[in-house]
Amino acid sequence: MDYSSCSQLLVLAILVLFSLAQNIINAASNGVFNVIDFGAIADGIRDNTCYWNTYSTVLVPPGKYLVTSVVFKGPCKAPISFQLQGLILAPPGLSKLADKESWITFESLRSFTLTGGGTFHGQGRTAWPENQCHKNSNCQLPISIRFNKLNDSTITGVQSVDSKFFHINILGCYNLKLNKINISAPDDSPNTDGIHIGRSNGIEISNSIIATGDDCVSLGDGSQNVLVSDVSCGPGHGISVGSLGKYKKEEDVVGLTVINCTFTGTSNGVRIKTWPDSEDGKAFNFTFEDLFMNNVENPIVIDQEYCPHNQCNIKVPSRVKISNVRFRNIRGTSLTKEAVRIVCSKEIPCQNVEIGDINLVYNGIDDKGPAISSCSNVKPTLVGKQIPATCV
Repeated sequence: MDYSSCSQLLVLAILVLFSLAQNIINAASNGVFNVIDFGAIADGIRDNTCYWNTYSTVLVPPGKYLVTSVVFKGPCKAPISFQLQGLILAPPGLSKLADKESWITFESLRSFTLTGGGTFHGQGRTAWPENQCHKNSNCQLPISIRFNKLNDSTITGVQSVDSKFFHINILGCYNLKLNKINISAPDDSPNTDGIHIGRSNGIEISNSIIATGDDCVSLGDGSQNVLVSDVSCGPGHGISVGSLGKYKKEEDVVGLTVINCTFTGTSNGVRIKTWPDSEDGKAFNFTFEDLFMNNVENPIVIDQEYCPHNQCNIKVPSRVKISNVRFRNIRGTSLTKEAVRIVCSKEIPCQNVEIGDINLVYNGIDDKGPAISSCSNVKPTLVGKQIPATCV
């Protein structure tokens, strides 16, 4: 079935495909569509469907709504505002999800707004043990929320809890702003990345709290001009570029600023990672500035020998060129002695790396000595204070 029209988008926006159609236009004269008025039942048990034939504001009021896989697809003739005040629940497990890779998708929309303070709950706890994702790196579960091909749009004041896989995936978007997002999953939940970005330009993530079992924010190939500011990350794996270079025809990653963020109890702070024996690629123009590390295992990392589960040939250097990287005013405590680790490619060394005003104190229990750094295949520019002494 084709859901390309604006009216069909709104059908999906109230949680999929069936029919209470003729009453809706008359009832929605004020331009606000309340799902309760059109038959939605907020009991957290029954799957809800609704349909209308116009556009404006979609309101999901307080209550629990059980929802199977849906796609909210444009393009539309006018902006759409989706106000989620209630709790949307994914079906437990996997058997009732028609789409095994996606749960909620917003696609091909311009000037779209998602707001309201409500919650998307993926019920991931019902799927993680079943699929043993903590043991299988190729495990595939549904992403909770996909934003595909959104232009000039805003996501603000919503929550994502216990996704089965990634919480939010951004693909092919331009000028998308995410503000006051709250993401949470246990620190041992597998592959529950907070926000993953790919092949998108002009993405801003701000004033948000991300606590999960994988990267708080991760950038895949083709990400450009990304700003992450005033984000609290932890638990999780930190904020990462990559991993890059594993697949053919990957696009360059250009332009990331991470500023005024706090990392608490994460396995990494800020990290750039590429595969050895990789495809050709470029990653450049990164600034990591004004960051606080609170008991972070690896606060500053460039790793061009990233090889989880021994799935690569570590003896062949990475062919992803990393350049124009700035680490500035990064302070706090490291749970490992190696607070700064910069391992670049033997074949294509990192270029134009600046490290300035670093103050990272070792806070582990095994050795009371000072923090240290390790560097290879890089000659960074050192500015200001260096604790630990970097690349000497």
